[in-house]
Amino acid sequence: MSNPDSFIDEVTEEVRRDRLFAVFRKYGWIAGLLVVLVVGGTAWREYTNARNAASAQAFGDALLDALDLGEEAARAAALADVPATGSQKALKALILASDPAADKAGALAALADVIADSQEPQLYRDLASLRRVMLAGADQPLAERRSALEAIKGRAFDLLAREQLAYLLIEEGKTEDAIAALTALIQDQAAPNGLIARASQAIVALGGSVPQIAGAESSAG
Repeated sequence: MSNPDSFIDEVTEEVRRDRLFAVFRKYGWIAGLLVVLVVGGTAWREYTNARNAASAQAFGDALLDALDLGEEAARAAALADVPATGSQKALKALILASDPAADKAGALAALADVIADSQEPQLYRDLASLRRVMLAGADQPLAERRSALEAIKGRAFDLLAREQLAYLLIEEGKTEDAIAALTALIQDQAAPNGLIARASQAIVALGGSVPQIAGAESSAG
């Protein structure tokens, strides 16, 4: 009896295996498709996030470059030429409409609205906060300006926030601390040439010595 039973068990197991393979052949493509969709969706999300971050950073940098121009007409023309998409258009329109040369109080209020709007990306709120501190100057209490700048540190506009914090030290008469802060900025490898030039000029004006940058030192040698 054992042999027939064993034979029956083997046949039954073979039938089950054949049925399982048949199911795989019929529906296996669904599992493969799900894997492709999950992997593809994750890759697309990462790509989209990276692309959006790069676009936002480029937009913020372009705005600051335009705002650095001295003449009102040149500033307005440069702002108008900055490419913008989505919520960037609203922020650009706000800045265009609130040039401090025409209405400083209005510009400060408009920037405050951007800062307070939690629906705006953090990058744009930081940009508005930085711009507001620079525009307000002594009209805003120094402690408030320092608090706003400290909140920006460690994010996209970290270097610019640190630069403004160094200027606050100058305003307070803390010359040595200001020179140390500006020197640290110059030695930061991420510092752009424009910031390095401004910091160097400020150090010289304060009676300090501009440090030799490692990159410049090696190229000179």
